[in-house]
Amino acid sequence: MTTVKELLEGKGYQVANIEPDKSVYEAMHLMAAKNIGALLVLHQGKLVGIFTERDYSRKAYSLDRLAKDIQVKELMTAQVAYVSPDYSTEDCMALVTKTRVRHLPVLEDGKVMGIISIGDLVKDAISGREFIIDQLERYIYGTRGPE
Repeated sequence: MTTVKELLEGKGYQVANIEPDKSVYEAMHLMAAKNIGALLVLHQGKLVGIFTERDYSRKAYSLDRLAKDIQVKELMTAQVAYVSPDYSTEDCMALVTKTRVRHLPVLEDGKVMGIISIGDLVKDAISGREFIIDQLERYIYGTRGPE
């Protein structure tokens, strides 16, 4: 069973973030430039929320203002589901399913360590199943693999 720590070791610990008083326009521009769907919202290094494409698409229209005139804190999700590095990827899959989120910040002792997405979890699940299939085929056909 893969842990979040192992997943982060493979994908990296980099986290795209933004301050809560920055404009939604800046946030959207940053996400587009990095080709990502979420930014952690940090204030003085502390996680205070998450801003996603979904936040923008579902909330911005109701404010009837330009994205340059809306602050991230007005649209961000303040109650953030998160995990610690010792969570299993299976636990994370259950959490994203239950909470209907696509991104999980990884926190250790209140400090942001990274972020994982549902795509990371699916990739890990597929990789694990491919390994099992390979091992079963080797067992069935009596091969040991490359020598």
